[in-house]
Amino acid sequence: MNETNLKKATIPTRRAFSERMVEYAHVNTDFAVMEADIGGSTYTNLFGRAHPERYFNMGIAEGNMVSAASGMAADGRPVVVSSYGVFLTMRAVESVRTFICYPNLNVKFLSSHGGLTAAIDGVTHQATEDIAFMTTLPNMKVLVPADTAAARQALDLALETPGPVFVRLMRDPLFDIYDASTQFHVGGSHQLREGRDITIVSYGDIVFQALQAAEVLAAEGIGAEVIDMYSVKPFDAARLTASLAKTGALLVAENHQARNGLGYELAAWCLKNNPVPFANLGLDDTFAESGDYQKLLGKYGFSADWIVRAAKEIIGRKEGRAC
Repeated sequence: MNETNLKKATIPTRRAFSERMVEYAHVNTDFAVMEADIGGSTYTNLFGRAHPERYFNMGIAEGNMVSAASGMAADGRPVVVSSYGVFLTMRAVESVRTFICYPNLNVKFLSSHGGLTAAIDGVTHQATEDIAFMTTLPNMKVLVPADTAAARQALDLALETPGPVFVRLMRDPLFDIYDASTQFHVGGSHQLREGRDITIVSYGDIVFQALQAAEVLAAEGIGAEVIDMYSVKPFDAARLTASLAKTGALLVAENHQARNGLGYELAAWCLKNNPVPFANLGLDDTFAESGDYQKLLGKYGFSADWIVRAAKEIIGRKEGRAC
């Protein structure tokens, strides 16, 4: 990866989120934190040590944890619930749906190990269907920070936004692209690179792959506009509209099943509002495997190399249509 404009991250987004949670406890003295017995991994144990009276280890029982959180939230106290994404979005999804989203309660989800960032932990810990589950639920908002600054602000956004908020975090540190002064909001996005030939939309860790791909394309005279769609639900339709007005082509790359992820959402939006040549990259109806993170991205089709190839193919279709 071309790292000229990227700073190597020193901590993963899961830790950045939890560290900010400890700090924010002095701003919001009301919220509590519930953990599913892996506080040493999600780093919620930092909050537990600082505020033991507001920290509850609920054991390996995610459904019960979410149900307990709903009761506390129904009584007026916001709750952050924490676990790995596969468990929060599968073991506990009925409780999330019926006891959190239906009554629109102030429960926030610290969801670690999103996508193949949990590479060496294997399929059981790789949350590659979580975006589909959570964006489908009414009242749920979904945020996916790409770096340390974004993860810290995601904590503030989650606690300051009414209703349920799901925050997808990474297992390992990758890169930092934002500084502490960068502003984020629910429904927002950031344009990281300007271009006129194709719009590349991503979120979380694949933002870095998109930026690398844009460098390769630029060397070949192709201008790729790169958008970090950190707010997956609701997404920034205004920025997408403005970008597509320039580029007339869209590629979505995400660390998730290609089916029913952000790519499907944006494809449906384009069909209704602005049909353009389109493709989306993600897991192609398959599970991944345990292995090196970078190698897995390449094997399953959403590394920078794959983004470059897909972008060229889309631009070729756009130019053919123009003829």
